[in-house]
Amino acid sequence: MDEERALYIVRAGEAGAIERVLRDYSDKHRATFKFESTDEDKRKKLCEGIFKVLVKDIPTTCQVSCLEVLRILSRDKKVLVPVTTKENMQILLRLAKLNESDDSLEKVSEFPVIVESLKCLCNIVFNSQMAQQLSLELNLAAKLCNLLRKCKDRKFISDIKCFDLRLLFLLSLLHTDIRSQLRYELQGLPLLTQILESAFSIKWTDEYESAIDHNGPPLSPQETDCAIEALKALFNVTVDSWKVHKESDSHQFRVMAAVLRHCLLIVGPTEDKTEELHSNAVNLLSNVPVSCLDVLICPLTHEETAQEATTLDELPSDKTAEKETVLKNNTMVYNGMNMEAIHVLLNFMEKRIDKGSSYREGLTPVLSLLTECSRAHRNIRKFLKDQVLPPLRDVTNRPEVGSTVRNKLVRLMTHVDLGVKQIAAEFLFVLCKERVDSLLKYTGYGNAAGLLAARGLLAGGRGDNWYSEDEDTDTEEYKNAKPKEELLKPMGLKPDGTITPLEEALNQYSVIEETSSDTD
Repeated sequence: MDEERALYIVRAGEAGAIERVLRDYSDKHRATFKFESTDEDKRKKLCEGIFKVLVKDIPTTCQVSCLEVLRILSRDKKVLVPVTTKENMQILLRLAKLNESDDSLEKVSEFPVIVESLKCLCNIVFNSQMAQQLSLELNLAAKLCNLLRKCKDRKFISDIKCFDLRLLFLLSLLHTDIRSQLRYELQGLPLLTQILESAFSIKWTDEYESAIDHNGPPLSPQETDCAIEALKALFNVTVDSWKVHKESDSHQFRVMAAVLRHCLLIVGPTEDKTEELHSNAVNLLSNVPVSCLDVLICPLTHEETAQEATTLDELPSDKTAEKETVLKNNTMVYNGMNMEAIHVLLNFMEKRIDKGSSYREGLTPVLSLLTECSRAHRNIRKFLKDQVLPPLRDVTNRPEVGSTVRNKLVRLMTHVDLGVKQIAAEFLFVLCKERVDSLLKYTGYGNAAGLLAARGLLAGGRGDNWYSEDEDTDTEEYKNAKPKEELLKPMGLKPDGTITPLEEALNQYSVIEETSSDTD
């Protein structure tokens, strides 16, 4: 009934009446995502009628009402089949200012029309294969990049940027050809990185270092949403970068990694938005060539170095093992390096473990990132070893028992999900410089058996990668407990079904075999 009344007014009414009836329809169906199949034909005709109205000279407010209803109707895939034509797509491109040749966005009154047109395009491209094909034909990715350049430094049009970026993300998700076009022809990597810089209001203090105001305000909701959409689009653009990385690209990847470091050190308007922001930053960091991830840490300035030395001197002499990692002015410092970003990643990982669900999607990306960082960068590995596997003092409880990060990771080593337990074990193995004896000290043989069997290291030894020979000192508690540890013994079944050391079981079977031979 709603569609029938709206369709009648759209076909025969004047602009004011059309605006009123469509506004009523929009208010009533704003939260509608499932539609009755009986009214499908009416909704198709209403879509067609709205496109015919949009080509007329109507007020901006009427255009917005038309586009709001079109956005709602475009949630229904079946309705889109007859209306997704090149002509109708071009109408939306024109209203979204994607066909404009001038370089300005001066008419603020047109901004709601641009935003609603972009929202419609997002729905239509997502739900219609024909629209996806037409997007290639109409070179939509290039038009979106051009619009982004117009908005790059204009914070008051963040909604336009946000939905432009969302559409760019959808196109690069659905078409691998567009990823390549964005990466090379359209220079999407520097463009999207600049969008992030603008959203974060970054001020550079060095080539790959930005100023961090720990007491500054959180990002606004609009800035946060823009940043998240840009991070998602950048992920698609760089998804295969680790395979095709060239030295000439190093600078751009390092700039992007430095922007992502800044991202990790700021917060959004809510805790959930901060986690979403950091989660997308982690995903994107996984695409950065590992050689460029050294910018996640940076040397201290002369002033910070002097402050660190003072802090070290203030620590009691019996805390020598803890002296390398100190907290000064909200800055995590290790071996003269600022480790704030790595510490944020570590805390992010622990929160994902504590959630207890969706480990494959939520936990494995950050675990993989920390593993590769540790394997490639000595200072990162040593800092994480200090945080995750500190000197062993509790030698009475099993490694998987407790609430420390080590205990949580050891428990994951026997997780039912093969991918989760493999990456958890790999992370701890790398922190132990791939030395079997060191891994066993922190995890126990049973927890590590899966990884060691897969690598052919059940008898001991070390992995294939080379690590520095810095010593791994044992605590007095561990030295005292080590001689009392029982060695693992291979066991077997005796003829009567009881368990006994393997050598003894084999001897008993030999005796039985000899007796049987004598009898024969």
